Amino acid sequence: MHIKKNDQVLVISGEYKGKKGKVLKVFPEENRIIVEGVNFIKRHTRPSQQNQQGGIIEKEGPINASNVMVLCPKTGVPTRIGIKRIYDQARQKTVKTRVAKKSGEMLP
Repeated sequence: MHIKKNDQVLVISGEYKGKKGKVLKVFPEENRIIVEGVNFIKRHTRPSQQNQQGGIIEKEGPINASNVMVLCPKTGVPTRIGIKRIYDQARQKTVKTRVAKKSGEMLP
């Protein structure tokens, strides 16, 4: 999966098209992610020890990872992600890093 937790993404299709947000959680087995402020669902809850009042809670639901694009950290433009191998001096070996295709900037 090309998307990781804490990435800034842009929704490119669906009801929330055009919205930007941070990835809160990733489900690689299902190819789904939860994005901050996108795809709100309502959950009806009973009163309990944690939630004394109960009622209707709104929270973000998962969306398909193919419906979002990662934003370039340098330009803020949606971009595809590539893999680049660089030599790490500290570990004395080659490691894979994610890079933005448009600017060549490394992603955290």
